[in-house]
Amino acid sequence: MSLEKVDVRLPLAYRLLHPRNVVLVTCVDEVGKVNVITLAWSMPVSMDPPIVAISVAPKRYSHGLIERSKEFVVNVPTMDIVKEALYCGRVSGRRRDKFKDVGLTPSPAKRVKPPIINECIAHLECKVIQQIKVGDHTLFLGEVVAAYVNEKSFVNNKYNLTITRFIYHVGEDEFVTNESRIVIPH
Repeated sequence: MSLEKVDVRLPLAYRLLHPRNVVLVTCVDEVGKVNVITLAWSMPVSMDPPIVAISVAPKRYSHGLIERSKEFVVNVPTMDIVKEALYCGRVSGRRRDKFKDVGLTPSPAKRVKPPIINECIAHLECKVIQQIKVGDHTLFLGEVVAAYVNEKSFVNNKYNLTITRFIYHVGEDEFVTNESRIVIPH
């Protein structure tokens, strides 16, 4: 492997932190119309209380929905629905029903108005506690008010990677997944 370094254009510097876990974030408008946005920019930021952050560009339809409703659900998809995830990241929900377009199934969440996506393996229901404008995006901090996962996918408080294949965004329309082999460095 070469140790020689090459410069990366600064607008693409974030790609040096990829691949990133893909999530599908659901949100609703004032009359209950549902939308879903695909994001690779999400992360936990606090354990007590449990808080997650998502980063959304203000021009995105979902941005306004989350800003007004102060709620969202982070749904964790697997490679089984990678095509659907790509579609939901490419098409605006302003004029399209993405759930209907790709055949995803919304179900009522436990504590917030936005639905969960049945085809996803885990769900974090969030209430916005703060939003921060950061450059060309808004960071929404959501306190997790409910969290649940498919039983077989989560064993001993961690994902069962022998059966769970996450979607990781590499860049543009490229994705990879994890392998089932666990590495424990010694």
